[in-house]
Amino acid sequence: MLIVYCGLPGVGKSAASGYTAEQTDAERYRTDQVRKQLFPDPSYTPEETDATYDTLLERAQSPLESGSNVVLDATFQSRPYREQAATMAEELGVDYEFVYVDCDLDVVKGRIEERTDTISDAQFEQHLQLRETFDPIERDHVVIDNSGTLEETYRQIDEHVL
Repeated sequence: MLIVYCGLPGVGKSAASGYTAEQTDAERYRTDQVRKQLFPDPSYTPEETDATYDTLLERAQSPLESGSNVVLDATFQSRPYREQAATMAEELGVDYEFVYVDCDLDVVKGRIEERTDTISDAQFEQHLQLRETFDPIERDHVVIDNSGTLEETYRQIDEHVL
């Protein structure tokens, strides 16, 4: 099974995807980590982003081929990146699901300002910019509202994803 977590920076994709990976004994791959491995001082150009998503999907392929569950954690703001993930799953003959993580704007702002996670470089300004350009998800997907407590988020994941 491939579970694709997408959403804007700061909404809690990593917390949600981490929980899902633990519960499903899945390999988890995050664009934040992949990007830093490929580009230690990233400039977030379109070319870097393409390379990051290509590498993310390459890393997911082998575990999926061997029958492991995989969780992907990325903004997947652009429809073509989501289509690449779906196409890979279809070609490998594995089930897949998209999960969009959402969160109230005030909560996102507070979480980003309090962040101690050094993997993600995203600031609140990037959240606002990407909010304007995020391609609508035009396929079946689950929406998780991560505005409340982690326990509330985990309950939603248990009910709608797992």
